[in-house]
Amino acid sequence: MLALTHLLLARTQLYTKGMPGVTIAAMHAKVYGIPGSHPVRTGLLMLERKGIPYDLIDMPSVLCRPYLRAVGFPGPTVPAVKLDGRKVQTTRGLSRVLDEVEPDPPLFPRDQEARRQVEDTERWGDEVLQPVPRRLSYAALTRDRSPLASFLERPLFDVPPKAVAVTAGPIMALGKRVNKASDATARADLEALPGMLDHVDALIAEGVIGGAEPNAADFQIATSVRLMLNFDDLAPAIIGRPAAEHAQRLVAHYPGNVPPVLPLEWLEPLRRP
Repeated sequence: MLALTHLLLARTQLYTKGMPGVTIAAMHAKVYGIPGSHPVRTGLLMLERKGIPYDLIDMPSVLCRPYLRAVGFPGPTVPAVKLDGRKVQTTRGLSRVLDEVEPDPPLFPRDQEARRQVEDTERWGDEVLQPVPRRLSYAALTRDRSPLASFLERPLFDVPPKAVAVTAGPIMALGKRVNKASDATARADLEALPGMLDHVDALIAEGVIGGAEPNAADFQIATSVRLMLNFDDLAPAIIGRPAAEHAQRLVAHYPGNVPPVLPLEWLEPLRRP
């Protein structure tokens, strides 16, 4: 494992994203992430909202853990961001640091009650909603790895996307185990998904998310919904909802497409009125 980490460090690739017309003196982020990761997409959207340019370093799923330790991060999660002399992990950690180092535009309302609502919603999006598309992704992509290539917009450590998909079996199996993405949890997630989408629609109707100025909870939730729209098994249950419009508005581009692959009986909860 140590030798593999050294190899990955030696072959790090940087992809720079600048903010056209926006310059924040002496502030630049380095983002360590996994291609296709919705939390990473959340982090990038928040950086773009603040006008902070960044370098993006793509890493393989699961193997990112020793890599992150090797570059000085204490935890295994992405996004892992080096910003303004700090090492920040998790989307919720990043949203608060970003508001501290660059207050405008804010990711949290300045009114205390409104902020509490956004924080509660951000927490729900992180702890309850976010794991669902991750587990369902493993449930689908361990049945058919070929769509993995569609989530990679560039080679991963010089390996072409199609080759990554072909050789990703052991990593996907390990990731499925690490994320507790069993068939039982996938079926439970599908059973719970309509209620979660109802909750997102209600949050939009109440104005907690979906306003003219996106907040941290907007970005937290939109990326989870947007990722699920890339799965042909899930998209029909989402399209037409306010949650879908919200996700597509905030996340205009999200690479990847997974054709139908889940057992039909698993999808029955999504077909109920």
